[in-house]
Amino acid sequence: MNRSLVRLSPFHRRLSRILLSSTVDASVDRAGLPFEIGAAMCCDPFRRYTSSRVQPRSLWEGSSYETLLRKFESTLPDDSLEEAWEAFGNFKMLHGFPEQRLVSKLIASLSYSSSAHWLRKAYDLAIKISKEKPDLVRCESFSRLSLALARTRMPVPASTVLRIVLERGKIPSQDILSSMFLHLVKTRIGSCLASDILIEICEYYLNNFCSSGTRKAKNINLMKPNTIIFNLVLESCIRFGSLIKARQIIELMPQVGVIADANSIVIIAKIYKMMGERGDLNNLREHIDSISSPALSRQYWQFYDSLLCLHFKYNDVDAAAELMLDLFRRTRSLHSSSVLPHVNSNGSQTQCFLQVGSSNLRTGSRIIIDSLNLKNDFLVPAKGQSGLILFVDGKFLPSSKAIAKLINGYVKERNVDKLSNFLINVQKEADIVEVDLCSDVLHACIMLGWLDTAHDILDDLELAKIPVGANPYASLLNAYLKEKMWEESKVLVNQMKKVGFIVSVCDEHGESTCVVENIGANHLDKRTSNLVKKSDLLRFLELEDREYNLGNQLVYEFNSSILFFCKAKMIEDALKTLKQMRRRNVQPTVLTFSYLVDGYSSLGMYRDITILWGEMRRQMEYGMLAADRDLFDCLLWNFLRGGYFERAMEIINYMLKHNMYVDKWKYRREFLKYHKNLYCSLKASDCRTDAQNRRLEYVRAFRKWSGIDR
Repeated sequence: MNRSLVRLSPFHRRLSRILLSSTVDASVDRAGLPFEIGAAMCCDPFRRYTSSRVQPRSLWEGSSYETLLRKFESTLPDDSLEEAWEAFGNFKMLHGFPEQRLVSKLIASLSYSSSAHWLRKAYDLAIKISKEKPDLVRCESFSRLSLALARTRMPVPASTVLRIVLERGKIPSQDILSSMFLHLVKTRIGSCLASDILIEICEYYLNNFCSSGTRKAKNINLMKPNTIIFNLVLESCIRFGSLIKARQIIELMPQVGVIADANSIVIIAKIYKMMGERGDLNNLREHIDSISSPALSRQYWQFYDSLLCLHFKYNDVDAAAELMLDLFRRTRSLHSSSVLPHVNSNGSQTQCFLQVGSSNLRTGSRIIIDSLNLKNDFLVPAKGQSGLILFVDGKFLPSSKAIAKLINGYVKERNVDKLSNFLINVQKEADIVEVDLCSDVLHACIMLGWLDTAHDILDDLELAKIPVGANPYASLLNAYLKEKMWEESKVLVNQMKKVGFIVSVCDEHGESTCVVENIGANHLDKRTSNLVKKSDLLRFLELEDREYNLGNQLVYEFNSSILFFCKAKMIEDALKTLKQMRRRNVQPTVLTFSYLVDGYSSLGMYRDITILWGEMRRQMEYGMLAADRDLFDCLLWNFLRGGYFERAMEIINYMLKHNMYVDKWKYRREFLKYHKNLYCSLKASDCRTDAQNRRLEYVRAFRKWSGIDR
């Protein structure tokens, strides 16, 4: 080639020097392009007058790629996130995403920041990578980003990043997963997401690691969620009242083979107390009674508190009295029934089984419980307990509130003799009772005006030869005189004289009073009796007398029966129980309808769920049924499965109306799982009927709401 023909202008000579140099001019604009190069990229004379042996475009790209990559990589170890982000932006604009190693380093650097601004940028980058370059997703960096977002109280972004990892068949390490759940469950929305994610992890584990022929013994325990995660999520369900979700998670525990510990027992007991399920707790109690460890006894007082509360909810006063007496005596005997203890080689009992789901051993499942295992890093808080059992100096004692419930129950049932027997048995355990319970009960009854009850108790105590001081007698006699119950007062005076008290009745300022004198007894008259302090027992007894409602007992009994039939897939019997409930004017609750929805769902009867939803909607409009997020969640999940998209959008609107969080990711996943290609190519003009046209409309509405592109 004749060199004289190749004559470059000064501009192009300068451009050639820039392209052939080993470095690029440091003056780079925000787009990452040197000004001169950017101006010359589209210059046709550049190609026309350049030798074919030299390819300036290739040289420019190689130089820019290496230079920007080195600059981006050099900023990652530094603390300057601004420089790293700018260098990344310059590189990406020209060359796309860098290699996975560098992207992971950038996400890790952003994750270590405590600034919500940088965490949000890291989240946006993670979402962009998952959509545009999914092969760059790395479990470790995404998991740490999810943990950082959860720690900063950003539950929705945290759950989204974690789900991106789960969708690629990866499960973070147990430490990261436990820490992330620990932060997620601190908020209501985070608790909802934590429950859904735990269910998704369990489903993935069951589908990929527990099926026959695919179980890998080395990795299987590393992939399943541990006991701490279950405890954290279940405890948050209690805190935010998500009982329906809690029951679902409890039934997953035996399926994935998680061994429950002492914390699990207390948490499950609280959930069963709120649901009104006491049968399982009664069975489990036989094993808990055998535990003699002081540390565990301090933990398990909450279990006894829940069980005692359930006895009172069922108005089973006899069972409540028996439990309180057993706690007084602290007998440690184990009777095998439906709780089957596991005996180790030394003969000590360490494990037992709790039946969950269906009571049928073939269709149900059993949670393995290691009741002696108590993790030091997680203890169930006592906040929110009913306060019926106290743990004092290593002893279980019923509180004044529990005694008040017992007294009120027996009085309403007109079983004062059973109340007397309870007091007599307690008095026989006087070595552990630090207060005179008999006197307190008598004074409380007298001050409430239950004079016949107090007199009957006095008679029973005398027959049992239980000593009673002078104060109860004098208080009762003064009450008789005040009410001008002369016959009753004469009987009591004679009775007091037989016991050995010296009684004198006098008139003071026109009112009759009594004075009781005895060796070792204090003088008591009307003035001193009025100075008697209003005890906690009297205060709780007044409250129980006002709030006593026998109808509450029927709700728990009916719900328990409906749950039993639904677990056994005996839906007709469950509906008969619902009819009996209505005949007795007992209002169905959220749990009642949730049991029925689960029963229909287990049989694939989605159309019947739509009918049930109509009744629930009417009751909510009349204010007879509370709007519950878990119930809406259950309905929406079933409507999506059954293909009832009009009802599904109706539920979504109800949830948004009541400011309830709706997990779009979860429902989008369910839709793509069952209806991915539904009506993708169908147009409105192709619909043959109005029903099909409406269905197409609601399918499109759901796709638009959930963010499905097509």
